[in-house]
Amino acid sequence: MSVAFAGNSTTGTSRETGPLRVMIVDDSVVIRGLISRWIGAEHDMEVAASLRTGLEAVNQLDRINPDVAVLDIEMPELDGLSALPQLLAKKRDLVIIMASTLTRRNAEISFKALSLGAADYIPKPESTREASAADIFHHDLIQKIRHLGARLRRKSAVASPPLAPASPAPVARSPVARPAAPAPAPAPSSGSVSTRPFSTQAPKVLLIGSSTGGPQALMSLVTELGAVIDRFPVLITQHMPPTFTTILAEHLARSSRRPAAEAVDGEPVKPGRIYLAPGGKHMRVTRSGADPVIALDDGPAVNFCKPAVDPLFTSAIDVWHGNILSVILTGMGSDGMRGGKDIVAAGGSVIAQDEASSVVWGMPGAAANAGICAAILPLNQIGAKVNRLFAGDRS
Repeated sequence: MSVAFAGNSTTGTSRETGPLRVMIVDDSVVIRGLISRWIGAEHDMEVAASLRTGLEAVNQLDRINPDVAVLDIEMPELDGLSALPQLLAKKRDLVIIMASTLTRRNAEISFKALSLGAADYIPKPESTREASAADIFHHDLIQKIRHLGARLRRKSAVASPPLAPASPAPVARSPVARPAAPAPAPAPSSGSVSTRPFSTQAPKVLLIGSSTGGPQALMSLVTELGAVIDRFPVLITQHMPPTFTTILAEHLARSSRRPAAEAVDGEPVKPGRIYLAPGGKHMRVTRSGADPVIALDDGPAVNFCKPAVDPLFTSAIDVWHGNILSVILTGMGSDGMRGGKDIVAAGGSVIAQDEASSVVWGMPGAAANAGICAAILPLNQIGAKVNRLFAGDRS
């Protein structure tokens, strides 16, 4: 039996204040109960509905009017991928997070869902009895709901500014957009952050780090980097679990029309191909004699992530010194900022994606506000800038 809690809402619109309303859609009563308890423990979100099928979600969406939906892929009556476009047709600004177990089929479906308008995906553990897997699922899901929901409200506030209050006293705003730890408060706008000059050293390698929103951003970016990939190694760390990175590498190969694959421990790093950190392993670079090689690391998570961007960025300095160009794309948290600082200190350069084009301006925002970026650019301008820098432009 499904349970729905109808709050005061305006159908088809998103609220700018109050807790984020989350609709859970999953045919597993265990998963629905687990997620409901986690959301109920957070001050800035609430369970708007707990439903068993995609059909229930579509039929009840107008009444429930959630801000965020956690949508399972495999369900009776109407599966998640089929429900997704119907939900977005009814409420185009609904934040939908696809949830699935780690199978190749579900990974493919999750990528398809992203192309149809899902905001993000999250892998569900095979068994919630495994404490570590459940803890990671808990942490990642709450952070995705919080950050993606907060971004939705900021966009809604810009699109529909509130009417001036009748009283001259300022209107108190809900603290939802500034959640308590561990989520950081929203960073200043990318337009207000200063930049530093690009390095005078010619880049010999391109390093890219990304997280939430990264798959779409990466597939767009690599379509413009053919000339760079042909002449220089390109190494990418995307926060993503096993199986999903396998599928992402295949998509990157199709988008770039260049070889792209999960990196293999000990393989040489050469121009002409894209190396992607495999899910569940950190990707570093080291030297074997005079040649750079991949070194995969099964150590603990860094910045709550595995793979993480910082290990790649920092390890590359011993190989290429200051001849590094790094790009930090959309993503939650601050991964890449510390490694980016090390790259700049060694003489290299950092480019960050701007806030407006990022799904979440966490990672690029952290780098920007640390003062390490030579440029903060919209996604559609990063490829051209990278091409110019590798062609000799230093401005």
